Amino acid sequence: MKCNLDDIIKPAKKILLLTHINPDGDTLGSMCAMYSMINDRFKVKADMCVVSAIPYNYTFLPNINLAQRFYDQSLVYDLVIALDVAAIDRLRDAKIFFDKAKCRVNIDHHKTNVSYGDYNMIDPNASSCGEVLFNYFILNNWNITKDAADSLYVAIMTDTGNFRFDNTSAETFRAVAKLVDIGVKPSVLYKQCYETMSKNLVMFQNYCVNKAEFLSDNRIAYTVVYKKDLEKFNAGDDYTSGIAETLRAIDSTEVAFVLKEVENKLTKVSMRSKHIDVAKICEKFDGGGHTFAAGCTIKDSVGNSVKKLLKEIKL
Repeated sequence: MKCNLDDIIKPAKKILLLTHINPDGDTLGSMCAMYSMINDRFKVKADMCVVSAIPYNYTFLPNINLAQRFYDQSLVYDLVIALDVAAIDRLRDAKIFFDKAKCRVNIDHHKTNVSYGDYNMIDPNASSCGEVLFNYFILNNWNITKDAADSLYVAIMTDTGNFRFDNTSAETFRAVAKLVDIGVKPSVLYKQCYETMSKNLVMFQNYCVNKAEFLSDNRIAYTVVYKKDLEKFNAGDDYTSGIAETLRAIDSTEVAFVLKEVENKLTKVSMRSKHIDVAKICEKFDGGGHTFAAGCTIKDSVGNSVKKLLKEIKL
């Protein structure tokens, strides 16, 4: 069903906003923007739930300090909104709130999203969930607050790789230009997102890149992150973010992926490419995402997961 947020939000007294596991700037920025807009327009303070730790470089986002990892699972919300959640299983433990809610809204931009909400606002042509929200707010004459503007800018900036990725369009630039008109300071937000990495995170990522494997005349690049590696560096869930992009940046690389050992037979995969549709590859393992940036979880060891992925990559 089409999404008229005014009609959906106005009667709701208890609202919950959800992000996906291992949250990035888009899901967190979209959540904070929606929180600000709901509070400003409807005078309602929504709850915000994150199912993984918030990366340090996003802890500056407006109202992010109000987000919680755990809520009483017996709670039933009038309205639950999932933001940038490509597949419902990416809600993990918070899925129970989505399932029990009286009204469920799914706002996203991934082409693999199967419209799992009662109401769905999905635009695969948008750069980010943040851009989907911005377009809706402008089209429906919602007054974008300064806090929401900062949050939307972060969502758009990070999901476009600071406006470097192929999902960056003229519409994207028009959107962020209007956000700057509202008062966003691009240089300040850039520094918060990209220049606040800890020494430990940088050393960990360098370690992972240095042990990368290269196949097919260096057209395939991948690295494996074992639990012992994470323990050695006392690494958080977010430490592997960006490694696949680094491997993809090598001039000979066409496909890059990172495998993270979650358990003995559970492997998290992040894939990036320059020309190949990696979303189709990840869909075969119940994952998904964008054409050149996707992910999945394989219920097997990292060694077997590597073999399965290599079998699917057609170069």
